[in-house]
Amino acid sequence: MTASIRSFFGRPIIIGGGIAGLMTALHLAPEPVLVLSRALLGAEASSSSAQGGLAACFGEDDDPTLHLADTLAAGDGLCDADVASRILQAAPGAIEELARFGVCFDRTPKGSLCLGLEAAHSQRRIVHAHGDGSGREVMRALVAAVRSSPSIVVVEGVEARRLAVRENAIRGVWASCSLGPVFFGSRRVILATGGIGGLFLDTTNPPGSCGQGLALAARAGAVLADLEFIQFHPTALESPERPMTLVSEAVRGEGATLIDETGRRFLDGVPGAELAPRDVVARAVWSHLAGGHQVFLDARKRPGPEFVRHFPTIAAACRGLGIDPAHDPIPIRPAQHYHMGGVAVDGFGRTSVKGLWACGEAASTGLHGANRLASNSLTEAVVCARWVAESVAGTPSRRTKPVFAGDYPSPDPIPVRAFVSRALGIVRNGDDLKAAARALLPLAESENAASDPAAVALMIAICALRRRESRGAHYREDFPRHAAVARRSEITLGAALAAARELAHSPTLEGAL
Repeated sequence: MTASIRSFFGRPIIIGGGIAGLMTALHLAPEPVLVLSRALLGAEASSSSAQGGLAACFGEDDDPTLHLADTLAAGDGLCDADVASRILQAAPGAIEELARFGVCFDRTPKGSLCLGLEAAHSQRRIVHAHGDGSGREVMRALVAAVRSSPSIVVVEGVEARRLAVRENAIRGVWASCSLGPVFFGSRRVILATGGIGGLFLDTTNPPGSCGQGLALAARAGAVLADLEFIQFHPTALESPERPMTLVSEAVRGEGATLIDETGRRFLDGVPGAELAPRDVVARAVWSHLAGGHQVFLDARKRPGPEFVRHFPTIAAACRGLGIDPAHDPIPIRPAQHYHMGGVAVDGFGRTSVKGLWACGEAASTGLHGANRLASNSLTEAVVCARWVAESVAGTPSRRTKPVFAGDYPSPDPIPVRAFVSRALGIVRNGDDLKAAARALLPLAESENAASDPAAVALMIAICALRRRESRGAHYREDFPRHAAVARRSEITLGAALAAARELAHSPTLEGAL
């Protein structure tokens, strides 16, 4: 089929319609910009389901240095302190900017922002909207602002399949829509495609979030960073529904506790207990479940009768299962929730490929380190979107000629989910990781629908094999201790494929990596 060619006069192209993509588009105004979204804006974005809110220092007893200290502690030695400080310093202003875009944050009767407490935060600093509907409210306001902006063209129902690259520089985007393949010519492309939860059987992410932005960048030759660090939220609502409903950390911030079927609070001996960092709580819950127990979140006393007012979305999900959180313990289990790794970027969102930027969960800025601090992700997206937009706007626009490519299938993560869930879960080991890499290699080298999800999963598996230590969200039962020196990881798709091919012919890990 002959591809349709669209140049749009060299305007920047944003791939993704979540908070990171929409904020970048709004900050680029009045420069014309094109937003490509696979679905209707907000329909498949993880941003819409975010419950926890945004972390920023607004309290009288809080300041960015305290926020930074909490972020660095959660990141377990791998945060880029300079990057983190810069982002957190800018966080209050970015939230005020969201309010100017029309986001209705929860406020006290006197008009100040209501501030919540979440795990591993030393102060109340989580800004919410509509209780546990923060992401939905932010998306409502941003979608309205984007649709009313004359400089932003939104093309829905279009899925990016490949980036056109010549001499390590972007030349456009190969995409597919209901009418067939289409090429969008541009020398400036921004990836804002979200996370990788669709690679897992149990996730709070939309099923379409299968790392396609990482695949696009990797096949364009970009460097990716810290891919092995995947956050599992300790409290997803136990049910057959997928994606799983998150039971926000804010519920524990308001006093709810974790108990087993006997009523025992099994985190009593863990420093921080229910408000320990997410990786710690997730491993404790996983271990208790593996021991044959059931695990529940007990909110009967705190927040008790106030549950439905503070957490209407969670209350409705529980009600659908016949659970009243004010009277019944809530059955929970961990689920994949967030990816700390992503496309390696500098302080302006620039990748190693000229003309390619990344923002939001698809990017690895260095803020999160080995384990993201609760509610820092939306904060990162809204802060970094401005810097990305400023960098893009400062890059001269030039027209580009079409770069022809093949017709690539829509990515299908289903064939990789069992391998990924078994090997790249909360607790990992070398044997499972090597088995996964061997199984994923032929899929990644194929030209079928599983190729891109398998390529992303393979890069993660190789990174996890190379990290022979346990740090943050990466826990190796065969290497349970920290290495003496904390180092971030980097990888390219070519390096991952080469390592996996060598591993396929090598009986030992040492001989392959």
